[in-house]
Amino acid sequence: MFEARLLKANLLKKILESISTLVETANFDCSPSGISLQAMDASHVTLINLILRNDGFESYNCDRSLSLGLSLVSLAKILKCAGNDDVLTLKARDEADTVTFVFESPKNDRISDFEIKLLEIKNEQYGIRDSDHTAVIKMPSAELQRICRDLSIIGEIVTISADKQGVKFSVSGDSGSGNITVRPTSDGDAELATSVDVKEPIVLNFALKFLTHFTKATPLSPSVKISMSDGVPVVVEYKIEDLGYLSFFLAPKLSDE
Repeated sequence: MFEARLLKANLLKKILESISTLVETANFDCSPSGISLQAMDASHVTLINLILRNDGFESYNCDRSLSLGLSLVSLAKILKCAGNDDVLTLKARDEADTVTFVFESPKNDRISDFEIKLLEIKNEQYGIRDSDHTAVIKMPSAELQRICRDLSIIGEIVTISADKQGVKFSVSGDSGSGNITVRPTSDGDAELATSVDVKEPIVLNFALKFLTHFTKATPLSPSVKISMSDGVPVVVEYKIEDLGYLSFFLAPKLSDE
């Protein structure tokens, strides 16, 4: 028997809104330690990695590991039925073919429940290693969202250059070019500060449309962490309060592509 109670249903709603445009179906792997999800987009360019720790739930019970294969499109529709302040309870019996979502209003004057049929999805696990990255940038998530939105008007490939002075996002296209430089900040709210930890200068190119997709996770966290190294995918990570994190992996585009 699996049952997990989340005080803020809107957290799962925000997670689904940020990944359902990239992935249509995925397995939610439930274990005694928490819930995880790994999925590649249809073009096999982006890897999504979601971790929700058991101690981030109000209550969490998972007797044995099980995979809940779900249509993310259907799940996103169900979650739209939840109020932002609703409490969410997930329930699934062992060997069941459905999972139940129960929404409770804050005053407990409205309770709604929905069942979603489980899907048989091939469960691929991708080995994710903790790399010692060349550059780690922490910045306001809303700032990254604005940069991606503004630069996507001009071109399709963004060049991210990082050194100890800051990080520069550059694009060029048929109509012209654009550059936005973000420099480290030391005062004000620590959550909204920009920091750039660079071992050596690095320059990488990425498909801007995917980075723009990632910024749909902006409502999850006031800050975002971008980790880059030569020859490996960039990692764009959003912390989800005390629950866990959502990270996206995107391979760099080679200069001769």
